[in-house]
Amino acid sequence: MKPSMIAVLLAAMPIAAAAQDAVTVDPAHYKVLLDNAVVRVLKVDYAVGEKSVMHAHPDAMLVPLAPGNARFTMPDGRTQDLEVKAETVAYTPATTHLPANLGPGRIDALLVEFKGKEGGGRMPSARPGMTQTVLAECPRATAWRTTATPAFHEAAGTTHDYDQVVIALGASDVQVAVEGQPARTHWERGDVLFVGRGVKHESQNTGGKPVDFVIVGIK
Repeated sequence: MKPSMIAVLLAAMPIAAAAQDAVTVDPAHYKVLLDNAVVRVLKVDYAVGEKSVMHAHPDAMLVPLAPGNARFTMPDGRTQDLEVKAETVAYTPATTHLPANLGPGRIDALLVEFKGKEGGGRMPSARPGMTQTVLAECPRATAWRTTATPAFHEAAGTTHDYDQVVIALGASDVQVAVEGQPARTHWERGDVLFVGRGVKHESQNTGGKPVDFVIVGIK
């Protein structure tokens, strides 16, 4: 192969890799909710019968907000069917696939994609004022279903030794003030917030009733 042809192929490689990104090739079904140096969180939304195009994802956690049935076609033509339940979490290793919604309902989920390398953060076994149940674990992260009691309060200046993606499971009044950001006081189902490791914040349940979240803690 001539050097000029090799140069052309090498120049095209980044374009080919970028073309496989879900948001780039299929923005109708994948929208970015949050993107930083640690994670990218995507909203995944397929009507019944809709399908995507072949694309790639890095290691991720899938958080379904509704039950669903999907068929994944792999680059070699193999297929895999997957049924998911609402408010569960599944670890999904890096993959390339073409999803389709088999029905009977809409696919409504969040995908927490991991970037970079494992950071060595220490995952908590318990948190004051909060119950937590492990839903999924992988080398990069732990996902919990958490319930903040009416008395839940993390004082101003609180920090954690891990990154957090906080996902609301319902409408609620929980105030979270992260250093350098406007305070969030109200949540709707599917709302997402990132709290970085070592970043000072304050959080408090101000609604007077238990509140459910999924929290993905990243090491």
